[in-house]
Amino acid sequence: MSTEHSEHHFRQSNTIRDIVLGMSDGLTTPFALAAGLSGAVSSTGIIVTAGLAEITAGSIAMGLGGYLAAKTELEHYDTERLREVRETIEIPEKEAEEVSEIFERYGLTQAQAAPVVAALRTDRDRWVDFMMRFELGLERPDAARARTSAFTIGASYVVGGLVPLAPYMIADRVPVAFWWSVGVTLAALALFGYLKGRFTGISPWRGAAQTALIGGAAAAAAFAIASLFGQPI
Repeated sequence: MSTEHSEHHFRQSNTIRDIVLGMSDGLTTPFALAAGLSGAVSSTGIIVTAGLAEITAGSIAMGLGGYLAAKTELEHYDTERLREVRETIEIPEKEAEEVSEIFERYGLTQAQAAPVVAALRTDRDRWVDFMMRFELGLERPDAARARTSAFTIGASYVVGGLVPLAPYMIADRVPVAFWWSVGVTLAALALFGYLKGRFTGISPWRGAAQTALIGGAAAAAAFAIASLFGQPI
């Protein structure tokens, strides 16, 4: 009696990476800004206005950065593929030798690899795809990823940024809003770090501690510096 075997692999690494990038910066930067302003001003309105301005500018900048990074990745792949196509036309024997060497690294002899190399050479597109994947370690990026990445990073930044800013939108007094912001944001950072650890394979508790520590340190530094030059909380 045979048992059906099924494998489940996580295939959304790019999306998770974009969410992590946007959310981590969104939680940390506005948190540090709000904490710093809390040590220098006494108006929650000023903090909210500055925070919203930072979230807007930050989400646009982060989204644009993600868009350009994805576009550059695609352009790099296309450039390398054109070079491989040219080499299969101009120096096919050398390229065939490189294919054979790749198979030999996997334990095949030259005699065993020869018919596979010959079969690959009959289809230039597959031959080039093989070289891109196994010689250069490159896979063609999704052409739509640039737009998706920009939106995902930008939206994640906004969501993360609103967390530390929300208490200042609700509370009238800066000291109250500050401590609520600290508690809520540190909890959000810890939860985010925990979930990130679950997705990336590191210890979730280690991820939670690291993320909360980094965000808390940034906010504490901003608050301390602002307190030296502004009105203490």
